[in-house]
Amino acid sequence: MRATLLAVLLSLASAAGYALAAVAQSRLAAAPGGARALLARPLWWWAVGLNAAGALTHVAALHHGPLTLVQPLGALTLVAALPVGAYYERRRVSRAEWRGALWTVGGLLGLVAVVGPAAPGDALSFPEALAVAAVTAVAIAALVRRGGLGGRGGLGLATASGVAAGVASALTQTVMASVARELPGGPAPWWRTALLVGLVSVFATGGLLLSQAAFRGGLAAPLAVVNLANPAAAAVIGVALLGETFRLGPVGWLVAAAAGAVAAHGVVLLTTGRPAPLPVPAPRGPEPDPGPVTP
Repeated sequence: MRATLLAVLLSLASAAGYALAAVAQSRLAAAPGGARALLARPLWWWAVGLNAAGALTHVAALHHGPLTLVQPLGALTLVAALPVGAYYERRRVSRAEWRGALWTVGGLLGLVAVVGPAAPGDALSFPEALAVAAVTAVAIAALVRRGGLGGRGGLGLATASGVAAGVASALTQTVMASVARELPGGPAPWWRTALLVGLVSVFATGGLLLSQAAFRGGLAAPLAVVNLANPAAAAVIGVALLGETFRLGPVGWLVAAAAGAVAAHGVVLLTTGRPAPLPVPAPRGPEPDPGPVTP
């Protein structure tokens, strides 16, 4: 009972950390300058630290509780980020945004509920890890090329960010198996482990920078897409390469498809439900000269 309660508390802390990091990134998205300008801003490093804290507490939660409990609670990141982001924008969360968040979270919960985890210790082999990294790099390049830097195009960047994060998680599992000398195919030499660590760093950093660019189009919809693409990418890798499957057989596949449609509807609501910013009044020109005053 204590372990379950600790897992819940750690999961909530992880969701809060990710939500605060997303809000910080969205505030930085409107600032001028590129990546170098971000490195000079303390708020960026706060966002990086909050993302790292969210990841560490998520791992700790998985140590104390089952995946079926921890993963759904992670979906609360979106619910927590909405009011915080609206507070900094000095507005209220619209009803459409709340509905979109609930639809998206519902879809995420449905997807997580039917994905059966692989056996403990299962990980990609070294050739599989390289193949996944190569295919993912090509897919991310295509998404970035078509994504643009804002509006609906930013959802492509958000998708790329979520995919990068999901692949980084799968590769991290492979790194842990390599360090423990339990990698499929036998123990790997040190340079293979170093290469895997490098790939994890590239995808994790790339996912962070891609989400930063995606937030130029707003907070809620890109964050929802990131939260959806991350477990979806991990699920594809798990089903295709790690022997995972959807629970309930063919019914599970139907539930997963329906959950994806529900989440997609939520993303559409979040994209269209954000209130338009208040118009800024035009500066007033100089008062006209009334001319000489006659008595």
